[in-house]
Amino acid sequence: MFTLAHLSDLHLGPLPRAASRRDYLSKRAIGYWSWNLKRFGLHVPEIAQEMIADIRSHKPDHVALTGDLINIALPLEFQAAAQWLRDFGPPTWITVVPGNHDAYVPVPWALGAGHWAEYMTGDLRTPGAFTGPHLETPFPFVRQRKNIAIIGLSSAEPQGYRVATGSLGARQLENLASTLGELRERGFFRVVLIHHPPLPGQCPVRKALKDAAKLKEVIESQGAELVLFGHNHIHMRATIDTRFGKAHTIGVPSATARTGHLYPPAAWYQYVIRRHEGSWQTHVTVRQLSPETGKFETQTEFDLAN
Repeated sequence: MFTLAHLSDLHLGPLPRAASRRDYLSKRAIGYWSWNLKRFGLHVPEIAQEMIADIRSHKPDHVALTGDLINIALPLEFQAAAQWLRDFGPPTWITVVPGNHDAYVPVPWALGAGHWAEYMTGDLRTPGAFTGPHLETPFPFVRQRKNIAIIGLSSAEPQGYRVATGSLGARQLENLASTLGELRERGFFRVVLIHHPPLPGQCPVRKALKDAAKLKEVIESQGAELVLFGHNHIHMRATIDTRFGKAHTIGVPSATARTGHLYPPAAWYQYVIRRHEGSWQTHVTVRQLSPETGKFETQTEFDLAN
């Protein structure tokens, strides 16, 4: 048995001071005003701390965090998120993939997501996966935990004004196909982590994964057991029929979303994965912030069959 916790879209605040006003001569200016006029009231850092306590109390074997740790990609935001991750747990226990807000504007790897590199480093070699800790483009990477293979993808790339799309690109998709095939042949339960919703039509065009149709083709061809994502800040669930069974795609709300708003309150999902009589079985528990108690409580439970 293996237990996996999934959370996403921290949007950690408050925004730190920029080193220079020149830092705002870009898309960051829009993000800055969006945060101060609206988003700061939607994302409450203390909720994430309450979620951390709830996750720890359930003692999962591993934690998956699918992007948008920060807001407008200021260098000090990356540093603050790195400290937040260290306070949460070690890189061996937490796997991270970046989101579009983590690539809000171009930032050199060493000043940006490189601060989180230990949480995005693979430890299992496959034909299409990277394992180097200092790579600026280490995706896809694979982490082995018992008979579970966690595959990290990056759909994060700088975009223009008022656009929050993402893409994987031909090389990452090709490597993913090789990786999924290899892992299937070796008998792993495959968990794919990506920030953007993975299927066509799951997002407005200006926020969507541009090569979602190609990603769907890869999964249909090679199979996967779970695809976990964020980005939309809502509960999402869909199934892909593949050549090797069903691939379940599941998205979660923001980990800092307060109650009483248009979007669902913060939630995290727990997956209990086991092999039984030659097939994979997964039990899912949804833990959501309660408006009555201010604590995380079980909202629903369901089973997945592959």
